[in-house]
Parts: sequence; C-alpha cells; structure tokens
Amino acid sequence: MSIEIKLSKKRIPYGKAMFFLNKRVEEVKKGSNKELIWILEHPITYTAGVSFKDNEVIDKKIKIIKTNRGGKITLHNPGQKIIYLVINLNNRKKDIRKLINIIEISIIKFLKTLNIEAKNDRKNIGIWVKDKKIAAIGLRVSRWVAFHGFSINISNNLEEYKKIIPCGLDNTKITSVFYEKKIIPKNYIKKLISILITNINKI
Repeated sequence: MSIEIKLSKKRIPYGKAMFFLNKRVEEVKKGSNKELIWILEHPITYTAGVSFKDNEVIDKKIKIIKTNRGGKITLHNPGQKIIYLVINLNNRKKDIRKLINIIEISIIKFLKTLNIEAKNDRKNIGIWVKDKKIAAIGLRVSRWVAFHGFSINISNNLEEYKKIIPCGLDNTKITSVFYEKKIIPKNYIKKLISILITNINKI
C-alpha cells in the first residue's frame, strides 16, 4: 500500500502539526488521501495524554497542552524525533495491539543499527535501554484509522524532563542515543523509514 513520507526539516509548532495530522486522519477515513508517516521535531512542548494527572507537573510554570492521544504527560524538544502516523487498519488487520508491536519492533531494530540494545516492556509501554526509556509511543484510533505515533530521543536535552513526571516515571529514567553512545548519528532517517514501512506493510 502507498504511504506518503513527509520529512520536515524546520521545527513544527505542536498546534500546527496537530491541525495537519487531524485533517489527514479525516481524509484517510474518507478515502481521499494516502496514509502518512511524518518525521519532524517540535520546539520545547509539554503535552498531556488522556490519562494525565495534575500531580505529574513538577514545575508549575510550564505550559501544558492537553491532547487526545493515549498516555500521560511527556516532553517534545529539539533533538527528539517525532514520527507521526496515520495508518488505515480498515485496509489491513484490525489489530491495534499488532500495530503497537510493529512500532516497538521497528524502534528496537532501528536502535540496533546504532549499536544500542533496547527492549519493550509489557507493563510500561515504550522502548527501554536497560532501565531507562529512550522512546515513547502514544496512539489513538478512530473508525480503525490509527494516528499520533512515537518519539525517539536522539540528542535532546534530558534536563527538561525534570520539570515533569514523564509517562508516570522517575524523571531520571530517561535516556537518548547521545547519552548512550556520545554521538549524534548522521543519515539515520532513511534507515528508520525503511524499517518502519517494511514492518507496517506486514499488518
């Protein structure tokens, strides 16, 4: 199936990204546009999912944007890659757990290309390097169109997590590719996209 790949080089404000994403979701529902994989970065943004609680904000000065995705509060900031998806499960297997598993497998395989051994955790959704979280996953489904997606910490400032309790976790339990390997990888986006498309097309 044909999936549009969109790569934004400039940082996209969260609200602008959500407007575009929600519009695409409606178009995919109607069959008037393609599925989507969109890779981008946001400026510093704290977003709260549907299971967010007020006591997860440590620094009360920060602005929180409430969203319709699954999950709790998290941080998006420069150096973190966001991968938004719009995947029509009406044309595939209607199995959201399978899609989440495909995303997990794809992130783990991608990180392995960077010599980082990672794993998933049934109790705590996301991808982990030992006991630290390196990637977060948050999906929503409407009429079997799955959207939102996942983020991978590449070289972002991890100190900014200390203003919240991210995903309900100890805020020191967050890591990144740079923290693990002391390098900022180059030319890795094509690898990530290739792995993701190959796996999504197995659904």
